[in-house]
Amino acid sequence: MVRNTLPEPNFALLVALAWLILLIQLMAENWAALAATLPDADDAMRLVQVRALLAGQGWFDLHETRLGLAAGYDTHWSRLIDAGLAALFFAFKPLVGSALAERLMAALWPVLWLIPATGGIAAIAWRFAGREAAILVLLLAIFNTPGLQQFRPGRIDHHNAHVALSVLIVAATVWSDRHRWTAGAAGALTGFAIAIGFESLPFIALCGGVLVLRFVLDRAAAPALGAYAMALVISTWLAFFVSVAPERWPQSLCDAIAINSALALIIGGIGFGIAASFAAERLVVRCAMTATSAVAALCVFAAFDLRCLGGPYALIDPAIRPIWLDDVAETLPLSRMLQEAPVTAFAMVSFPLIGLLSALMMLGQRDLRKDFGICTAGVAFLLAFGMMLMVNRAFSYAIWLGMPFVAAAALRAFARLRFNSVMPRFVAALLITPTAVTGGVIAIANAAGTQGLLDLNSPTRQACVRKDNYAALAELPVGRVVVDELEWGPYVLAWTPHALLAAPYHRLSPAIVAAYQVFALPPEQARAIVRREGVTYVMTCGAQPPRALSDEQRAASLWVRLRAGDVPDWLEPIPGTRAPAVFRVKD
Repeated sequence: MVRNTLPEPNFALLVALAWLILLIQLMAENWAALAATLPDADDAMRLVQVRALLAGQGWFDLHETRLGLAAGYDTHWSRLIDAGLAALFFAFKPLVGSALAERLMAALWPVLWLIPATGGIAAIAWRFAGREAAILVLLLAIFNTPGLQQFRPGRIDHHNAHVALSVLIVAATVWSDRHRWTAGAAGALTGFAIAIGFESLPFIALCGGVLVLRFVLDRAAAPALGAYAMALVISTWLAFFVSVAPERWPQSLCDAIAINSALALIIGGIGFGIAASFAAERLVVRCAMTATSAVAALCVFAAFDLRCLGGPYALIDPAIRPIWLDDVAETLPLSRMLQEAPVTAFAMVSFPLIGLLSALMMLGQRDLRKDFGICTAGVAFLLAFGMMLMVNRAFSYAIWLGMPFVAAAALRAFARLRFNSVMPRFVAALLITPTAVTGGVIAIANAAGTQGLLDLNSPTRQACVRKDNYAALAELPVGRVVVDELEWGPYVLAWTPHALLAAPYHRLSPAIVAAYQVFALPPEQARAIVRREGVTYVMTCGAQPPRALSDEQRAASLWVRLRAGDVPDWLEPIPGTRAPAVFRVKD
């Protein structure tokens, strides 16, 4: 056991200090940019949704009349995130006015989620490696540039909430063999997470499964499972009634909390609670009771709509996959990232690889493999690592959940190297932070001549998302806009009063197909779609041509004609618009 050689100030103060450092760092890096734009299209869309709530739109009314076909668009995003943002807005508005309050709201909200994220990984590290490992994790969190991408000011969509809640649920589960109340906390957080969305569902399922398995193998774990089950039932019930309008209670959904997912969780929770209450002495009985509960929950979920077993995207129109969904950057597998942006792929996977080596080293020790906490944390990290290989967006989870293992392995290495004083340990620790590791990998890749680093702050992209570049469009008479790249759509809604034909959301399948056809078809065919959908303005920006076209089809498309300056006679260029370029549809 490594002897603690560091001073022991109040740990809550250390977490607060780490967060304060992160706050200052992130604000200094991102505050100025928030005056001009938001980091991502989802952030712009969230701002539109929050503004609607602030303007008096109903809590259950998630309808956006300015987006989609004539019927509009019903989002599946949670009002709980909107409520948090609105609370910040109302707190700041009396002090600084509406404009600055909105900017402060967007800046502070994502950074606040760093408190549970940082506290959660510190708790995980403390559980199996002690206080000193938890302190080292705080250092890793401070120097965590790649892992902070979802928490930087302006990221107001929901990814930071999912990362933080996943870390907290894992942390609560890791401690559940020591303190029964943490099992209840895991159940309560599960309902909250499900209400926000399904992104953290793999970790929710894992932690629930771990608690059930521990009970099956050890009857003494019944109180922990009972606390988890009761909290799960209550939190899911509350999440459903807070999130779903009464008139939609009978409706099942695949991509958001609804009767099918809520009822499945409640039935599963009740079943697990009953199993924990009886706490049968025979293992086979405990196994049968929990398995029956799990199967019953799955059957209830499938009974409403069997297709939802295919995941959140099960009901989308297959037509949008080749023209948009298959190329969404954040959902690409690592194998494709290695082909298209190898430096970015190397950078994303670098620290998680160190975490993987550290976790395997820790789990390779027989005495540690018997520890419930380290095994649970290890499986959660391995799950995050596997998810990262399939969907590159999951690299954030792999970084955060890998930190406790890197910290624990580092302390063991320090002991062997006899780094007994603070300064050698501090210097060595700096070399294994996510920032240092990622920066080193990028430097090595660049020195080797490897190309392919994604730059989301490139001048080309920034021109397409900056608020001031939409000023000319905003001053035009209100109409409906169609954009050549779906990513720009939410910025049209956020920076102008216009309506929008399509944006990058899977529930908009018919609108996405129509918007794609406008730019992929020859001008005269595109004109027919523009008239059919009531489009007033055609907007182009960036250099991404329509996907899934042959060279011949692309050459004949409206997009290529507009890029070449060959504007058809039914369109009129708007003076003063170049990036984005806007064309008015003539009557």
